[in-house]
Amino acid sequence: MSLAARRRPAARGVILDRSLEELPLFRLSDSADDVPVSFTTENGGRWRVIPAPGDRLPGTFDQDVYVELLHRYHEAGAPADGAITFTLHAFLRSMGRRADGRTYEQLRAALSRLERTTLESIGAYWSAQSAHADTSFTVLSTVSVQRRRVADREQLHLFGNLAAGEPGDARVTLSGTLRANLAARHVVTISAARYHALSSPVARRLYRILEVARADGRLSWRIPLERLAEQLPLTQRYPSHLQRVLQPAHEMLLSAGLVRDIAIRQYDRQWHVDYVLGSRPRDES
Repeated sequence: MSLAARRRPAARGVILDRSLEELPLFRLSDSADDVPVSFTTENGGRWRVIPAPGDRLPGTFDQDVYVELLHRYHEAGAPADGAITFTLHAFLRSMGRRADGRTYEQLRAALSRLERTTLESIGAYWSAQSAHADTSFTVLSTVSVQRRRVADREQLHLFGNLAAGEPGDARVTLSGTLRANLAARHVVTISAARYHALSSPVARRLYRILEVARADGRLSWRIPLERLAEQLPLTQRYPSHLQRVLQPAHEMLLSAGLVRDIAIRQYDRQWHVDYVLGSRPRDES
């Protein structure tokens, strides 16, 4: 890291691609389900998330890795080539995760999935490069993780600026499609601290999608319950099951002050969720 980067104050907000935040990407459970995520937008656009052969869809851990990657990209000053470098140990600790053999492997797998999972849009994803033209891309265009040799790790205690618990270094490149939207300021901003304070993956995803509604200038947002399930996405389909999944996440959002009120009501045989948003918290500006 350069001296200028070390002197740069830590970014309070995480700047995310607004187009991607509107669309489902991460399964909110880490099941082995390999069925592509499909979603149809209000304008008739079609979106699919297609796992790599032999792998599963990105899940809850991958969602947190994605947010941390965007946080680090912003903190690094949005490098023109999209490259971010970090140690696995420091990355996990920044996510609030325990750094051990299991989480190192989880992180390597998540980075690989973000490179190999195809995001396919037919008029669904707005791009600063091509508007609503059909496109496919991945979150990461390249991933390289160098494992330190055992002999190297045994020498780490001789160097004060290295930690013996770091088993590898990663260099990843953020997709040019995402970088173009970030550069064009087609973005939403969340607070890293508020995001990590939410212990539920569903609450974390809701926080991100509600910021899209807030960025549109809405003070309230009504959405059919079934459509919300598709947009998050959730695998449950019965209204009673969806409400049971959403209730603890809603309680977290209310307790954190991220929304003012939430109500699930039935109108003409269809269930809707009403969110009263209010203004954006100061630490997300």
